[in-house]
Amino acid sequence: MVRGGGEVPGSVLFVCSMNVIRSPMAAAILRHLAGQRIYVESAGVRAGERDPFVETVMSEIGIDLSRHRPQTLSDLDDTSFDLIITLSPEAHHQALEFTRTMAVDVEYWPTLDASAVVELGNRDQILATYRSVRDSLFTRIKQRFHLEGGPTV
Repeated sequence: MVRGGGEVPGSVLFVCSMNVIRSPMAAAILRHLAGQRIYVESAGVRAGERDPFVETVMSEIGIDLSRHRPQTLSDLDDTSFDLIITLSPEAHHQALEFTRTMAVDVEYWPTLDASAVVELGNRDQILATYRSVRDSLFTRIKQRFHLEGGPTV
């Protein structure tokens, strides 16, 4: 596999800080676009609680995340992935530790933590920020994995 945009891997793990916003969005988008072609999971470095704004903005593009339950890396049954994509600095540091004992490629996609806006904005501002994160992940995933389809974002 060529790092940063080569062949499409058979299994991908998206990791962020708490598996609440960024990594579940990314995993759901890749599953939606790739179907059964790629095994996809998501996890966080630390435990988190479900975020209703994520469900709202994902349902807007036809992806149901109502069954998502945040999990940590230690909760994963299988840790053998072809590619780990990290979405936060904390997650990237943790994923690089995996490379000491596993043959896995790691890519870092710095992604805004939309929850930072929750305390500062009204509902419309919050949803706009979450949509922006969703749309940037959607675009990046389509490009990285050479996938078509889904809504135009």
